[in-house]
Amino acid sequence: MPAMTILSERELRKIVPLDIAAVECVEDAFHALATKPVVMPPILRLDIPGQRGEIDVKTAYVPDLDSLAIKISSGFFDNLKIGLPSTNGMMVVLSAKTGSVQALLLDNGFLTDVRTAAAGAVAARHLARQNASVATVLGAGVQARMQIEALALVRPIGEVRIWARDVAKAERVAQDLSIRLRISARAYGDPVHAIAGADVVITTTSSAEPVLRAEWLTSGQHVTAMGSDAEHKNEIDPVAIGQAGLYVADSIKQTRQLGELRHALAAGTVAPDQDFAELGQIIAGQRPGRQSADQITIADLTGTGIQDTAIAALAVARARSSALGMRYEN
Repeated sequence: MPAMTILSERELRKIVPLDIAAVECVEDAFHALATKPVVMPPILRLDIPGQRGEIDVKTAYVPDLDSLAIKISSGFFDNLKIGLPSTNGMMVVLSAKTGSVQALLLDNGFLTDVRTAAAGAVAARHLARQNASVATVLGAGVQARMQIEALALVRPIGEVRIWARDVAKAERVAQDLSIRLRISARAYGDPVHAIAGADVVITTTSSAEPVLRAEWLTSGQHVTAMGSDAEHKNEIDPVAIGQAGLYVADSIKQTRQLGELRHALAAGTVAPDQDFAELGQIIAGQRPGRQSADQITIADLTGTGIQDTAIAALAVARARSSALGMRYEN
């Protein structure tokens, strides 16, 4: 059997930082989803309701890639109360030609965090106004930080506003971002004030009830919703989906089942047969993106298996060139 490479989180953090290359890796993945015969099965999810937990399995096969990844990820959202991260996981990389195991990526959810933040940047690159400089984040977890770091790679962000139910956590995130990115960042106690005048609004919560109301949005704003990746999660007021000038999904099949679109369909704020664009179609030029500076745009990102296969392929390629990882001979 061919040798397998085992990479630790520490090693993966060295070779796959959240940089413009990671953003372009994920952008290429969405482009492939729109232009190639990608095989991406539905997400397998196991709910652990007693612990506010869930375990997801995602994968995708992309023609022209030599490998594919099967990712196992967990989200246990009460972990922070006991001093543990809320997300975890690992990826198994298989040869797309022989099925043999090529690598085991013990990333503890780091690669998922990178590809999720990168997807937010891709959405903003194609949907937010070019001069977007003020960003608001609802939530104060890992993705609150990383979404802003990724956004700053594609838009001239100079001011960041953080709102969370836990004001102290929001203040810590704001302080961290102001130091790390050298921009103005502060916490807000009221989400309405935090959103007013923002160019980009990002929701990063695991909320089961909307944290963003339709009446708070104003012309020209772009919204990236990335927290609703299960049937019970709902960050965006369903009315906002119906009123948006442009709604874009990472995968329509997924957002109809898991994302904000699911709740808009259930509420009747969009028609069951209404046609929506996918992010990959906009990247590939198959569908139009933002049409005017006044248009309100919403990106519904539920997280796709193709993102995992793409970021895993990047990690394995960089590991080979850097000679990192432990080689295991079976």
